[in-house]
Amino acid sequence: MSPPSLVRWASLFVLGMTASQVSAIATISAVGAKFFNSSSGDQFYIKGVAYQLTDDDPLVDEDQCKLDAALMQELGANTIRVYHVDPNENHDGCMSAFADAGIYLFVDLETYNTSISQSAPEWDSKLLDSYEKVLDTFQVYDNLAGVFVGNEVLTTANGSWAAPYVKAAARDVKAYRDSKGYREIPVGYAAADIAELRPMLQDYMACSTNSSEDLDFFSLNAYEWCGDNTYEGSGYSELQKNATGYSIPIFFSEDGCNTSPPRTFEDQSAIFGDEMADTWSGAIIYEWIQVANGYGLISYGPSVSATATGSDISDGFTVKGTPTPISPDFSNLKSVWATLTPTGVALSDYTASASTITPLACPAETSGVWNVDPSAALPTLGQAATVSDSASATGSGSSSSGSGTSSGSSASSTASSSKGAAAAGIVSPGAGLLGSTNAVAIYGTLVAFTGFMAWWL
Repeated sequence: MSPPSLVRWASLFVLGMTASQVSAIATISAVGAKFFNSSSGDQFYIKGVAYQLTDDDPLVDEDQCKLDAALMQELGANTIRVYHVDPNENHDGCMSAFADAGIYLFVDLETYNTSISQSAPEWDSKLLDSYEKVLDTFQVYDNLAGVFVGNEVLTTANGSWAAPYVKAAARDVKAYRDSKGYREIPVGYAAADIAELRPMLQDYMACSTNSSEDLDFFSLNAYEWCGDNTYEGSGYSELQKNATGYSIPIFFSEDGCNTSPPRTFEDQSAIFGDEMADTWSGAIIYEWIQVANGYGLISYGPSVSATATGSDISDGFTVKGTPTPISPDFSNLKSVWATLTPTGVALSDYTASASTITPLACPAETSGVWNVDPSAALPTLGQAATVSDSASATGSGSSSSGSGTSSGSSASSTASSSKGAAAAGIVSPGAGLLGSTNAVAIYGTLVAFTGFMAWWL
């Protein structure tokens, strides 16, 4: 074999080794009411940050992702949540950057114009096609920890009639996942913290005796613990009471009240401590970038004029560059997380008890409060809510968050108004399924083959 050929094969061998190393991160699975690392069997606790940067897909700029992943690793984060992505883009660089830093992704399947509407609930093939497209794109990444079929679809006390449509979405996304032979990527929902609907919504999402109709996890966007509060005074004791005995993993998909700055993140000690760690699987702090709502952990530079334009400017803030920690919030969270390392339970010790977990009973229908018949079948694909459903969905119509004793009750859903919730009721046709999944699979096969050949020769 000529020297040039040896060089070429050696290069392919290195490429094959690099690809193998990039994907060498254990997957996360949901078993019973907990998450586990598939390699070590250790229980997985989420220490996450919401990562959107702009209204566009933040997982397409590899250089930016590398900068952010490095600082997140220093912070102690192991998870990010991204609300909106473009399945037509290439995400290999960013997903590798986060995998190399030991960071997992929870991604929302909905977009700004494809989501389930609370005001006129329906679940149709256009929405399903759109959700499937995102799943097709991201399922190739081992550090995909889970997907959301909705974010704060129910936002008012009289929004319960939309709940079956969220659950139908989870059912069909799970069925599609299984039909494609994908690994059992957990499918769940991020709920607004509406006191009138808790714990009915929480129980409803996991109450079926048919596991194919249940969510794989449930999460809560909650901003109840504000400033110098307590486990009881914040309402967390009530959240724990409602979650005790829950049959699927539950965690905070948004957290970090900022009404009493600076943020000291005292609630993390409860979430990862003796009070809640046996029931809750962690928290995702809102949010990474500093914008007008003041929830940021880092900034990419000083604020600029609200009318300023440029590829790195959005609404008066720089959205790209070297991340600089916001003081003292960043260091406060880093310090708190460093002291919190719950071990949980090993999968080998948990499997037997997980098989005996019984889902909670579905909440009874209560006129004006919980307008969902527990015995009714879930909506079928293409079904929309009827006028009669609307007539039964009565209630106060007010949005409330937290418990009555929570000093942070007015904060819930405020943070997510920046980049969290998709616009409700706006549905656009979904496009055809992306072909990049097959391309990635073929590429991986070729790389593996060439690596083997280089070794053999």
